[in-house]
Amino acid sequence: MSADVTSTAQDDAAASSGGGSGAADRSEDGGRPGAGGRSAGGGRGVDEAQPYGLPGKPLARGPFLFGLVGGLGVLTAIALAQMVVASLSTIILVVVAMFLAVGLNPAVEALQRRGLGRRWAISLVFAGVIVAFALFGLAVVPPLSQQVADFVAAVPGYVTELSRHPTLRRLDAEYQILPQLASFITGTLGPSLASGVVGAGLVVLDGVFTTVTLLVLMLYFLGSLHTIKAYLLKLVPASRRERTGAIAEEILSGIGGYVAGNVLISVIAGVVSWIFLSVLGVRYALALALVVALTDLIPLVGATIGAVLVSAVVALQSLPMGLACAIFFVVYQQVENYLIYPRVMKRSVDVTPAVTVIAALFGGALLGIVGALLAIPVAAAISLIIREVVLPRQAQS
Repeated sequence: MSADVTSTAQDDAAASSGGGSGAADRSEDGGRPGAGGRSAGGGRGVDEAQPYGLPGKPLARGPFLFGLVGGLGVLTAIALAQMVVASLSTIILVVVAMFLAVGLNPAVEALQRRGLGRRWAISLVFAGVIVAFALFGLAVVPPLSQQVADFVAAVPGYVTELSRHPTLRRLDAEYQILPQLASFITGTLGPSLASGVVGAGLVVLDGVFTTVTLLVLMLYFLGSLHTIKAYLLKLVPASRRERTGAIAEEILSGIGGYVAGNVLISVIAGVVSWIFLSVLGVRYALALALVVALTDLIPLVGATIGAVLVSAVVALQSLPMGLACAIFFVVYQQVENYLIYPRVMKRSVDVTPAVTVIAALFGGALLGIVGALLAIPVAAAISLIIREVVLPRQAQS
């Protein structure tokens, strides 16, 4: 019995001595785990075998992993940029549809205040848009088709008159101009015109498809505008939701007022131009007035473009009438800029003239006519956010 107790005591003393030796080893190696755990064959410790990371993660801080992650990030950014560029036309279509829906929403709400349900109000507004598109097509397409048909019918007469001209007959006898012209028309110009007609038909079909898609998207956005606003407000923290909703409503009302005001100004320009052209006796006065109304939607330069185009077309009919049109448009633009525009736009957007010009220039450079149309309300929204959010925070700091 005493021998067993003595053996047990000796074993405990040996274990205590071994533990002290291991602690000394750990203290000498800085307490690193596994520092003193070398094998009898002289194997390296864990830190020497994995110098760039923790055990089990050999590439956690390695340069290879850093370069791999950076390269994958660059490739992902390039892929996203290519996707945005490839779908840019679709993005523009969605943005324009949303913009038009916000612009038509005040008309829907005005009909709702008169006792109509929202569905009936949306239906009436959408029907008005369809009627406007139909009237534009009926006013522009028949005159254009008639002009093309008249030109095609007059081509043989032009050729006959040219062939009877003495100078041309002499040149034809010396250089064989008419046979060469005939071979050029049949061999080169004819196929080119045929392919051009096919391409023009495809362009027309693409325009019709784009217009129908735009109208459908606008209808969906107009019907679900309140749902979209409520869903987006849920993404805002609850403490800021009321303030954000008020700012969003003010932005949307400003955009709607801008769209409605711009359309009203264009309608006024079209109606006044149609009355003037009809009194002047210009052919296709309604189609030309619609051209004036459409180009007047473009900020800054739209009214000038429409005036130049219509004056040039009228000048082809009669030079005095073209000069009269030019004088009329110069006078009308002064009235529009200094009388009509300020009265219509006084409650829509609050943007200084310099910011308006700069925004329209940048928008036109980025997205063309669509960018110029969207630039002014976007600038108004940014100005409102700065005035209501940024400046108060700066004043409190």
